[in-house]
Amino acid sequence: MLGLVKKIFGDSNEREIKRMLKVVDHINSLEPTVTGLSDEELKGKTAEFRSRLEKGEDLDDLLPEAFAVVREASKRVLGKRHYDVQLVGGMVLHEGRIAEMRTGEGKTLVGTLPVYLNSLLGQGVHVVTVNDYLAQRDSAEMGRIYEFLGLTVGVNLHDLSHDEKRAAYACDITYGTNNEYGFDYLRDNMVLYKEQMVQRPLYFAVIDEVDSILVDEARTPLIISGQAAKSTDLYYAADRFVARLNEEEDYTVDIKVKSVALTEAGVAKAEKAFGIENLFDHQNVTLNHHITQALKARVIMRLDVDYVVQDGEVLIVDEFTGRIMTGRRYSDGLHQAIEAKEQLEVQNESMTLATITFQNYFRMYRKLAGMTGTAKTEEEEFKKIYGLEVVVVPTNRPMIRKDMPDIVYKSENGKFLAVVEEIIERHKKNQPVLVGTVSIENSERLSEMLKRKGIAHKVLNAKYHAEEAEIVSRAGQPAAVTIATNMAGRGTDIMLGEGVADVGGLHIIGTERHESRRIDNQLRGRAGRQGDPGSSQFYLSLGDELMKRFGAENIMAMMDRLGMEEDQPIESKLITRAIESAQRRVEGNNFDVRKVVLQYDDVMNQQREIIYKQRREVLESENIREIAESMIKSVIERVVKAHCPEDQIPEEWELEEVATFINNSFLQEGQITEKDIWGKEQDEIIEYVQEIVSKRYDEREQQIGPEFMREFEKVVVLRAVDSKWMDHIDAMDQLRQGIHLRAYGGTDPLREYQFEGFEMFHEMIGNIQEEVATYIMKAHVESNLERQAVAEGQAVDPKNEAGGSKPLVRDDRIGRNDPCHCGSGKKYKQCHGMNK
Repeated sequence: MLGLVKKIFGDSNEREIKRMLKVVDHINSLEPTVTGLSDEELKGKTAEFRSRLEKGEDLDDLLPEAFAVVREASKRVLGKRHYDVQLVGGMVLHEGRIAEMRTGEGKTLVGTLPVYLNSLLGQGVHVVTVNDYLAQRDSAEMGRIYEFLGLTVGVNLHDLSHDEKRAAYACDITYGTNNEYGFDYLRDNMVLYKEQMVQRPLYFAVIDEVDSILVDEARTPLIISGQAAKSTDLYYAADRFVARLNEEEDYTVDIKVKSVALTEAGVAKAEKAFGIENLFDHQNVTLNHHITQALKARVIMRLDVDYVVQDGEVLIVDEFTGRIMTGRRYSDGLHQAIEAKEQLEVQNESMTLATITFQNYFRMYRKLAGMTGTAKTEEEEFKKIYGLEVVVVPTNRPMIRKDMPDIVYKSENGKFLAVVEEIIERHKKNQPVLVGTVSIENSERLSEMLKRKGIAHKVLNAKYHAEEAEIVSRAGQPAAVTIATNMAGRGTDIMLGEGVADVGGLHIIGTERHESRRIDNQLRGRAGRQGDPGSSQFYLSLGDELMKRFGAENIMAMMDRLGMEEDQPIESKLITRAIESAQRRVEGNNFDVRKVVLQYDDVMNQQREIIYKQRREVLESENIREIAESMIKSVIERVVKAHCPEDQIPEEWELEEVATFINNSFLQEGQITEKDIWGKEQDEIIEYVQEIVSKRYDEREQQIGPEFMREFEKVVVLRAVDSKWMDHIDAMDQLRQGIHLRAYGGTDPLREYQFEGFEMFHEMIGNIQEEVATYIMKAHVESNLERQAVAEGQAVDPKNEAGGSKPLVRDDRIGRNDPCHCGSGKKYKQCHGMNK
């Protein structure tokens, strides 16, 4: 059917290539003119292009000339002339798509075309690589073209200082790794002064090895964690203190808005008990917060009503349904305060300060593009998640590599013995061999077997990028034997040594099929570059992970019936097709998992965008009094509406509670009385209170000085936002970890997560507003005021390639007996995991 459709309408990929080849003809027609320019005239083209952009031309208008200029610059600086197919690849990237180009087709050089063109706008272009070595190598080599044409080039490495990073991002073109770009974004949203930000607004990113970054690493979020957890002792100390207090005398309670506040007598007792001069000093924010939460835990949160204690844990009860809310924890330290009240072990608060997935980070760029040797198998994912189409770019020369059918052995030992024999045979012919393994363990096992046979070889396992790139580049020399895990040396070309083409080129041996066809294709793609000869074959055993998944028991039974030994192979195209079918099923399942991961992260992402946008406004504004006053107004409205509801007669309104709350939070004791607000409508009460609080605000500003007040406002707001947001991240993570258990109750876990996440976010906003309002109106202001980070952050490397102590990496893989991610309520193995 598909073949018939293609015959009638034509292949869309083919149509796109034909369209672009017409533009290539135009670029080629400009070559004689561009070649005739002097170096100075060629360099002057950059200023000319920028001038034309200012006058109204767009990048598409400039593309043919700009590409011709880059090609000429590359010829003069590097001695490399872009092939026609490389120009096509450049157009695919400029249009914000993914260019699938086979290994050896010169993807790094292709990137120079759209990078130069888009950098003319002066908004900064990011080139993204998988490791620091490639970022340094490519920026040094390709940077020569850009610098020749008058552009600035920076490289963003892990160990750069703040000023060096800022300088790198200020360049026209910046090279760096996906991790470093993501962490810099998170760190920029934790700074205390706008001058500490390093990134500019995200404009255009070209991702090399796009499948590795946007698919393989999409399940591991970037995390910045705190260096030290808060002390649990303070929770117990605060609980012991509030247990001795008396209601009315030492504190007031407002059940309707779940609020408690110390009276002046209570504040005096706290200052005496903890040996401090002023509870409202900014340095005592943490202590004040703990006392408030301990009071809430003692007088508002009720055992067996709001929460239950089971097996030493505090579990929240839903106030509407009465059911236990699995996985939920109260945020803002309240859960820990209840644990202290109940004399349980206080669970240390998470110190995740910031987190984001690569999916959500890269979707923030206004334009995104990528290149890789293998993307077509994941086309659906690129399209649905990132809106990126895949265009397969033809090879410069016909591909003549021979891909042979898989060979299957009964046992793993039999497979490795056969691999060693194959290496020995090809080694005798002086043919180079590259062996791919799925694990470091298997690469070392094979290495030991080759040592015993006296075969010289190199082993790579994706730990030392610079050395490995050097070794991989020599893997095509006569008689070279190289063992590599799948990712080792990726991004490095393998050139054939002298005489190697005559003995069949580079031979690739795969020792196991990966669950993704794309990873297998990457290994195969190491051979047969630029029309070189080459060959590939996979050696499998019935003990391999993927073979077990698709029913190796049947083949094992057949081999046993036939009396086959462990070193006797089965070579069959039927088995190869069956394996590829199993891979497609596994890929589909993995995509489903990543899609669900993203759906959950999207909830957090919407919240993160709101917080980061508002936080940036605070940093960039000279005067945030308006922001602070709007927070105070929100708190006043919430309290008045809770105690003076419109559906109740005014005689039943709780005006005394309103007055008490306002005095405790914003004014002096007794400044507003019940009599002052008697007889007023709801909105009149809000307006009246707001006016008095605003006058009090003016008085405070006069006392400490307007300039000092402006800085004090920022100190209070930033601290409140950062501490509450950090606690919220923890609460959302706890919720997500337990939400799948809700499926057993017949509810959709994702909908529950979205709904409860929304409720928790609004609760957090309320907490921020309340803390800001109280501190701005009540806190003692010190003369040595300065902004302070809530906690010192440290980036957690998702891959942790350098070894050392392993960080906590959240693993989104689902156990076979866990509830299925789709929310069906079935176990994973009985639902989406059936084909795995």
